Amino acid sequence: MKMNMDSLGTYITPYLTTCASLLVFPSVLHFYQSQFHFNLLGFFLSIKQIKKIKIRLFPLATVVAVLLVLLPLSFFTFVHGEIPTTLDGPFKPVTVPLDTSFRGNAVDLPDSDPRVQRIVKGFEPEQISVSLSATHESVWISWITGEFQIGDNITPLDPENVASVVVYGRYEHPMTNQSTGYSLVYNQLYELEGLQNYTSGIIHHVRLTGLMPNTLYQYQCGDPSIPAMSNISYFQTMPVSGPESYPSRIAVVGDLGLTYNTTSTVDHLLINHPNLLLLVGDVSYANLYFTNGTTDGCFHEQTYQPRWDYWGRYIQPLMSKVPVMVVEGDHEIEKQAGNQMFAAYNSRFAFPSEESGSSSSLFYSFNAGGIHFVMLGAYTSYDKSGDQYNWLELDLANVDRNVTPWLVAAWHPPWYSTYTAHYREAECMRIELEDILYKYGVDIVFNGHVHAYERSNRVYNYTLDPCGPVYITVGDGGNSEMMEIAHADDPGNCPQPYTIPGENMVVFCAFNFTSGPAAGKFCWDEQPEYSAYRESSFGHGLLEVRNETHALWTWHRNRDLYNHAGDQIYIVRQPDICPVRPMVHKQ
Repeated sequence: MKMNMDSLGTYITPYLTTCASLLVFPSVLHFYQSQFHFNLLGFFLSIKQIKKIKIRLFPLATVVAVLLVLLPLSFFTFVHGEIPTTLDGPFKPVTVPLDTSFRGNAVDLPDSDPRVQRIVKGFEPEQISVSLSATHESVWISWITGEFQIGDNITPLDPENVASVVVYGRYEHPMTNQSTGYSLVYNQLYELEGLQNYTSGIIHHVRLTGLMPNTLYQYQCGDPSIPAMSNISYFQTMPVSGPESYPSRIAVVGDLGLTYNTTSTVDHLLINHPNLLLLVGDVSYANLYFTNGTTDGCFHEQTYQPRWDYWGRYIQPLMSKVPVMVVEGDHEIEKQAGNQMFAAYNSRFAFPSEESGSSSSLFYSFNAGGIHFVMLGAYTSYDKSGDQYNWLELDLANVDRNVTPWLVAAWHPPWYSTYTAHYREAECMRIELEDILYKYGVDIVFNGHVHAYERSNRVYNYTLDPCGPVYITVGDGGNSEMMEIAHADDPGNCPQPYTIPGENMVVFCAFNFTSGPAAGKFCWDEQPEYSAYRESSFGHGLLEVRNETHALWTWHRNRDLYNHAGDQIYIVRQPDICPVRPMVHKQ
């Protein structure tokens, strides 16, 4: 569609006026961020919203001047040359040379940092977060009240003493709706003498139902009878599922932690205004600490659970407004007395497990517009006779690709990573699950675990395949374990097979390749052909699905300006040449 300069001024003026109004009315910032998306790759304004704005139109010169001053830089994404698509591939492998001038600050925020300290009083809510249910009609609101305890003699708080209530309503409407939920307290206990035990504050989870799609809601959570209610916050529901209905921007990050690198990642992420965040494992890194709060930076069987509370306080400005979907990593295992595991992970987050037919919070699925996400557990049984595999097969068989054309999977340890760290560590999982993901036509896979960035060509069973998924590793969120820089195909860097698997992968499946360029070897002699792009930098990614066949993937480095793309590609589905198994309705 052609648009002359006067028309451009007519369309863009309402948007600029709205930007200016945000300086005066910041409480509605999130609403307009979610309604308008503007960058050099596309220009889209919601005409429906523009019609609601009664304003005077300005001359184009004024528009341009205000544009340069007010328009957030994040709405522009600068790239070099045309954006490639997966149809242009497979691409020749690229390794970006290590930039030794910028290593970031992989140091944890101390407990004295104001961003991690408790600022509420009594049973006022803190660590507020939003997560999705299985469909657009429902979300979960979670928060914590009361103070944690740590030491030798601890007495858990009584969840029955504080109600779990959310009052809510559509933006600019009275908050006349009310939902109640459930609450719990979890303990992290150790049998060895001298280790400090922990009991959490009261954790609340409330599910809101009957919501309208793609709609901004305002809410307060807490116990109105005390009274102890939060300030008003906002969230936007997902679009209704359909082939032309997608969230504007989905952020993807892994291995986030709570370092000064983390704060850089989150700052960049916030500037990009996502509608949804996928966190692909390794959250607080509480298990890098001893129970007395000291650390030597190593992996331990004990943890300092207050790091979870610090993380929840720091991330609340994001998670209380943007739905965050988490899948477990190895740092969430956190073994304790009685061989219990995942206590913090299972308790602090709400998952749509029941809504998606799963028996566990370690694996579940949900829809976000025309995308179906499957979140898989790498640290629970995934063999073909287990619960997860049976659930996955039923879930995939019931995906209607006419309604949700895109199928995206996520779990923590990558199958296709070429870095020395964790090299082929999840090979057993790949052997069990790769065939079923390929059979049902998974389009994209997101992983973390390896603290670097890597994007693959389309691949299946280590072979280039136009119908295989694109695998993207984004374990570069900023944790304190430092960045991975060694590649398994570099001379002298190939690990010995007996060093695989890692500490938390108890079965050995990785052997020498039997075919292909690396036949007879455990590692390739050069960057494998399935590896399209790799770089050792901290950052995050954005997925913008444009229609039922095209999705724009952009990876942003922390060290760059907010508006600069480190890696960018259109991922293109080809359902005509890559047919998927037909939908099978549940019995």
